[in-house]
Amino acid sequence: MRKVELLLPAGSLEVLKTAVNYGADAVYLGGEAFGLRAKAKNFTNEEIREGIAFAHARGVRVYITANILAHNGDLAGAEAYFEELRPMEPDALIISDPGIFDAARRVMPQTEIHISTQANNTNYGTFLFWRRLGASRVVTARELSLEEIREIRRRIPPEMEIESFVHGAMCISYSGRCLLSNFLAGRDANRGACTHPCRWNYAVMEETRPGEYFPVYENERGTFLFNSKDLCMIDHIPELLEAGIDSLKVEGRMKTALYVATVARAYRRAIDDYRESPEKYRANLSWYREEVARCTIRAFTTGFYFGRPDRMAQIYDNSTYQKNYVYLGTAGESRDGLVRLEQKNKFCVGETVEIMKPDGRNVAAVVREIRDEEGNGRQSAPHARELLWVDLEGKAEPHDVIRRQAEETGGSGCSGF
Repeated sequence: MRKVELLLPAGSLEVLKTAVNYGADAVYLGGEAFGLRAKAKNFTNEEIREGIAFAHARGVRVYITANILAHNGDLAGAEAYFEELRPMEPDALIISDPGIFDAARRVMPQTEIHISTQANNTNYGTFLFWRRLGASRVVTARELSLEEIREIRRRIPPEMEIESFVHGAMCISYSGRCLLSNFLAGRDANRGACTHPCRWNYAVMEETRPGEYFPVYENERGTFLFNSKDLCMIDHIPELLEAGIDSLKVEGRMKTALYVATVARAYRRAIDDYRESPEKYRANLSWYREEVARCTIRAFTTGFYFGRPDRMAQIYDNSTYQKNYVYLGTAGESRDGLVRLEQKNKFCVGETVEIMKPDGRNVAAVVREIRDEEGNGRQSAPHARELLWVDLEGKAEPHDVIRRQAEETGGSGCSGF
């Protein structure tokens, strides 16, 4: 069995550090241009340097996205961007456009290139084509079954790597190449500015009756025709590894540190348990399932891995997430029994929160005291991104993620934002 990599998204420096601490073998991130997540926080060049240094010091690889479908005006800027990236020594670039690929090969010839799922990689001939041009890894299209991936593995060189998405949001369009956003909102999904119109509510209009809208009812709220469930393959680690996939990729460069910590920790443990003993993996399946459901999710599907999805892979009655836990912040330094916290959502003195440990433990902790930077006591922390010092009954160590149950799932009643 091939050694498998767990690849996590990083939408910010905070999330990168969380991914590293919670079990990622590699992380992928976008700079301020040429990636497909323009609305993510993304990284300045200085943050890329810091992130690479942090990851490399802990044996974790860093891949940088440059996977837009480029227009003429993008090419000169892409070369200049690669000139800036070269001394930072990222481990790989993720690219879909042949012109961008060619620029990267000229400017950063020693850097690995991974071919993005955006390039519609659906067959072994495509893998071999990119291999001849110098790519070391290709990301499979999300429309492939496990049987198709097994055949690709059989027909490509052993040293060539296969990367596949195993968790996160699914796109209604083929390999993410979508024109809806550009048509409806003037923002090009293929250049990083998607407005996610697939999650909007739609009705039907007959051409001879302009202005008369006919809802296609699923319930009283209408219907969401293009709204896919989230991919989750935590139950199928054996099949993924046995198919010869080298890198298991989690979607989510727009996600919080809580999401990344939760998913990273569950998949890390599932992979390690299976490699140690298939019996141990099977015995812990319920724990993995419960953990991945504790962050903000839609309902889950296995996508195309076991055949073409049917209507049950869609969510027709709403476009909202299930929010089971609320992210409060990531623990910083400790001083005089208090832990420093940049607060993300409201919490109160007296309520019980949960400290997520990278080793899999969830430690319940009562909030005994909250102080601001000047040492003034607080009964609650209602202001986002405020720096606080918190006395927790349980011990929080640096980089531990702190969360609480959402009110609708039995939380304390200390309202979030």
